[in-house]
Amino acid sequence: MNAMKSREAAPLVSLTGAGVYRNGRWLVRGVDFSVRPGEIVTLIGPNGSGKSTSAKMAIGVIKADEGRVERKPGLRVGYVPQRLSVDWTMPLTVRRLMTLTSPLSNTQVEEALEAVGIAHLAGAEVQHLSGGEFQRALLARAMARKPDILVLDEPVQGVDFSGEIALYDLITSIRNSTGCGILLISHDLHVVMAETDTVICLNGHVCCRGTPAAVSQSPEYMRLFGAKAAQTLAVYSHDHDHTHLPDGRVLHADGSVTDHCHPDDGHHDHHSHDHHDHGHEHDHAHDHHNEQPAATSVKDREHGHAG
Repeated sequence: MNAMKSREAAPLVSLTGAGVYRNGRWLVRGVDFSVRPGEIVTLIGPNGSGKSTSAKMAIGVIKADEGRVERKPGLRVGYVPQRLSVDWTMPLTVRRLMTLTSPLSNTQVEEALEAVGIAHLAGAEVQHLSGGEFQRALLARAMARKPDILVLDEPVQGVDFSGEIALYDLITSIRNSTGCGILLISHDLHVVMAETDTVICLNGHVCCRGTPAAVSQSPEYMRLFGAKAAQTLAVYSHDHDHTHLPDGRVLHADGSVTDHCHPDDGHHDHHSHDHHDHGHEHDHAHDHHNEQPAATSVKDREHGHAG
């Protein structure tokens, strides 16, 4: 489901002026966003900026103390937490992990593991999984109940860069095959999915919003994270045969890494570069659209929250 179609659908969740007040201060305030079927919305911001709090408000885990939160009646939620409380001293197989919170049939377990590419690990112990395999197991667990919306809190933690790309491909595939909405929380500002329809930049309130490339160039983003962070932001795109890493090196489709991007080095499909200037004066987003919508800024408000 493309972004145009998703905008025509009724929102799965919608927040309007929502905020959470705890222990004498606002954790987050004035949050406005919605997630529709087939849409990917990514929340970014520094630690303590209210990303997880906003996501939990959206799905009803935390009650909003102001504003309005609306959810589709009977909304089914799949949630991949940032941390999972597991007693690693006890043996726990992937199959058992799938059924920790509620029962699933063997068929449901097998189908979910197959969908994320780890059916062969059903009997493996969780503590022996790699970071990428563990995240895939958590994704399978969240998707097994066919959710309307999938909430992913830092889904690529503990995964190397090539593993991040594979997981982002998987997340996009899940969106395309199921049509579910995805609310993604990113603590790594250097890698934001190019498939994201909307990026919401938070710092106790909404600083700016827009496409990944537009947000990375917005004055509000630069003020919050610094111009250097904006310049080194890498927007992952599977439409290209290479990806620019945060340190400036280039990861090619064959897995090799080079210092520069040269069309004549044998790594590239020349046709894909017909419209690109590789003088490296751009932000490496490699967006193929002729026009890039500007990020929508939100003026700083005197909300009294902690910065």
